[in-house]
Amino acid sequence: MNCWLVFTLITLGLVSLSEPAYADTLDKAPAQLTNSLIQIDKAASKGDVEGVMQFYSPSFIHGDGINYQTMEQALDKFWKRYPRLRYKTKVKSWKSKGNFIIAETITSIIGLPSSNQDKLALNATIHSRQTFMRDRITHQEILSEHTEVTSGIKPPKVDIKLPQQVKVGMSYYFDAIVQEPLGNNYLLGKVMQEPVKLPQYLKPSSMNLESLKAGGLFKIGRAPDTPGNYWVSAVIVRSDGMTIVTRRLRVIK
Repeated sequence: MNCWLVFTLITLGLVSLSEPAYADTLDKAPAQLTNSLIQIDKAASKGDVEGVMQFYSPSFIHGDGINYQTMEQALDKFWKRYPRLRYKTKVKSWKSKGNFIIAETITSIIGLPSSNQDKLALNATIHSRQTFMRDRITHQEILSEHTEVTSGIKPPKVDIKLPQQVKVGMSYYFDAIVQEPLGNNYLLGKVMQEPVKLPQYLKPSSMNLESLKAGGLFKIGRAPDTPGNYWVSAVIVRSDGMTIVTRRLRVIK
């Protein structure tokens, strides 16, 4: 059974796995920065690719290897699949460096089920760092992300346990636990680890699901020998719904 996996450019990259203490950081940030983020959120919530891209420098560089053109392409594909998203960004921290402002932001993305055949709903939280020159983003890096895609009448509620980072070659535990009792239901599922690369942004992955004998997925993974960012995804399918959860794993030396 093949299952479409989300390519997580939900982001614009503006969002964290945990709820940080925002305090009044947004009010203290420069007006130009906060105004830009508000306008980006508005345009993103409308699926307005052109409106969002005007806040990105033509020489924009992303830590995942994305440039201005590929960002534009990925947003267009993403919003066609998820046309009913709402973005909300808060500033976690910021600092000035010459003519630049470096800001860490937390963006929440909430999506109602789409009207297409899949009826997919999406929720995400992403913590990122971006460099602004005036009102344009010149560089962006995603620090952490959590994405959940659901479909069906009653998608399984899944609790994920995964470290945010691990050293190269080291083992790590990944648990995707279904919170509700199984009853007479059956579960199918699979875990996949893949590098964060441009092709995954533009073309979704697929996987073959396996029958699960327990109430979730319980795996011991091994970090690659090469440092970098990796997506670890779990798919849980039940007779009444499906849940796909993706988190970013940072592999360090």
